[in-house]
Amino acid sequence: MAIGSDERTHVTDVVVAHLRGIGIDVELHGPLNDRPMDWVDVGREVGQRVASGACQQGVLFCWTGTGVSIAANKVPGIRAALCADAETAKGARRWNDANVLVMSLRATPEAVAKEICDAWLETSSDEAERETIAKVESPHPALPQRGRDKESPALTERGRES
Repeated sequence: MAIGSDERTHVTDVVVAHLRGIGIDVELHGPLNDRPMDWVDVGREVGQRVASGACQQGVLFCWTGTGVSIAANKVPGIRAALCADAETAKGARRWNDANVLVMSLRATPEAVAKEICDAWLETSSDEAERETIAKVESPHPALPQRGRDKESPALTERGRES
């Protein structure tokens, strides 16, 4: 399991120790491996390790959890889910087949982080969701850019459409 963060904290250390303690092989990234790395790079790196098949799953942390979620989800094949509790982690695995668990360093106490990891690992994806999950994997149609063509309404100085 690839585990990364943009900073090493007590929460990250507890999660790494917990996963190792239950027999999970871990591969550390960023400051967890004594390599300074910002949230974009660590999110991308863990995402690439999972997407390539080098690691089956990933765990990421940053202050809010949002940044590494965004960065990891830019990697094709990654479904990173920001989870604040065990039930959300179960749902992310069951219904979304999420392959990268993300937690907030600011908002996740150590005991809750372990509960989230356990719920994540104990839950598998629901085969009935395969077709829906496949839709996420397909490319999205290009969205028109607002204000880029003559048909789009112009914005006034206050940001409202005119």
